[in-house]
Amino acid sequence: MQFADRPDAGRRLAEALRPLAQSDPVVLGLPRGGVPVAFRVAQELGAPLDVIVVRKLGVPRHPELGFGAIGEGGVRIISDDIVRRAGVSDSDIAAVQEAEEAELRRRAREFRGDRPRVPLDGRTVVVVDDGIATGATALAACAVARAQGAAHVVLAVPVAPPSAAARLRKEADELVCLSSPAAFSAVGEWYRDFGQTPDEEVVALLARAARQAGPRLTSDVLVEAGGVDLPGTLTPAGDSGALVVFAHGSGSSRHSPRNRSVAAALNRAGLGTLLFDLLTADEEAEGGHVFDISALAG
Repeated sequence: MQFADRPDAGRRLAEALRPLAQSDPVVLGLPRGGVPVAFRVAQELGAPLDVIVVRKLGVPRHPELGFGAIGEGGVRIISDDIVRRAGVSDSDIAAVQEAEEAELRRRAREFRGDRPRVPLDGRTVVVVDDGIATGATALAACAVARAQGAAHVVLAVPVAPPSAAARLRKEADELVCLSSPAAFSAVGEWYRDFGQTPDEEVVALLARAARQAGPRLTSDVLVEAGGVDLPGTLTPAGDSGALVVFAHGSGSSRHSPRNRSVAAALNRAGLGTLLFDLLTADEEAEGGHVFDISALAG
C-alpha cells in the first residue's frame, strides 16, 4: 500500500479508526511528520488535536541507545535494565535529562505557543505518526501518554515493519497499522510525496485545529416558518462556514441525547449546527401531530 502524501495517509487511517469516534478520543501527533497525518484523523473523528512532545534520553557516548524518555508535565520513564547494562550513572542521567528538558520545553513552546496541553486524564488517546522505522519514539510517546493519565492508548500509523509492530503491541493498548510490509527499508518509500514537514506547518495545523475545537456560543433561537416560531438550538460554524440543519419530528426533538451527541461531534469538526423542532410546544403536547406529515411539512 502506497500513500499519496501525509494527508492522504491520515484520511485512510481515519477510516480504520472511525469506531473510536464514539469514545470521545484525543488525537496526539508526533512532530513533525506525524502532525499532518494526525490533523486529518482528528478532523474525521471530530476529536481535539494536540502534539505530544517526547525526548529520548540517550546513553552518553551512544546516544542512539535510549535508556528512557521524558515528556511534558514532568513525566520521566527510565529503563533500569538499560541503565544497569550500559553503566549509566546518576550524574549521567541528570546531565542528559537537563539538556533534553530544555529542548522539550523549546519545542513544545514553538509548536503550541501559549495554548495549554489538552488534558488526557481518563481519555482514549490516539497517538499518530506518519510511519515507524524502529518504534523507539512511538514507544516513548505511548508511555508518556499513559503517564499523563490516558485510560486507553491507541497507536495509529500508516506503515511499520513487522518487527516494530510486534514490539509496539506490547506498549499500546491497541495498534492500528494499515500496512506492515515484509520488505521494509524506510518509511518514505511508502509515500509518493514524503517531503519534510516544516515547523511552520506544524504550528499552523495545531492552531487551526485549536480554532475549530474552541468554545463557540450555543444559543436558543426561534426559526420562523409557516407563520409560527419553531424553537431551535444554534451553534455557529467554525472555519468551515458550513451549517448542518437538524429538523426534528416524529417523536424526536432537539433535546434528544443522540441528536445532541451527533451535533457535538460535528461542532468539534468545525461545522455549525442548527437543531429545531418541526412542532410547536402546543402541537407536541397534543400528540396527534407527531406522525402528521402535512403538519410536519407545513
